[in-house]
Formats: sequence, C-alpha cells, structure tokens
Amino acid sequence: MAKKEFSFNEAIKQIEEILHNIESGVLDIDRLSVEVKNASELIKQCQQKLKTTEEEINRYSQGPGIKK
Repeated sequence: MAKKEFSFNEAIKQIEEILHNIESGVLDIDRLSVEVKNASELIKQCQQKLKTTEEEINRYSQGPGIKK
C-alpha cells in the first residue's frame, strides 16, 4: 500500500479542528487523550516539513555560481 503524501495545509487544518474540539469541551477524557496525541504527531510532521523545506531552500540558494 502506498503511503499518503503529507500535506502541510491539511495537517494545519486538522490541528485547528482538534484545538477547536478541545477548547469547546465536547471531548470526553478518552477522546481528548487520542486527539492530543494526534495533534502532537501532526505538529512533529509539520516541524519536519518546515525544516526540510528550509534545508532545500538553503541548498538551492547556494547552488553553482552563488557565493555568500
């Protein structure tokens, strides 16, 4: 089975939805635990995507003929 491509924007939407559910108090304690874990994982994935993108930008900006 192919792994689904990570979407930064979709992850942000999911995090916002989780935060809304937490703030609204509609989650029971069991679901709250699951949602916090999901949000934490999404945040880690977003941080990794930002780091990777920054490294790619830096690598391309230091391409042949470009001196800092």
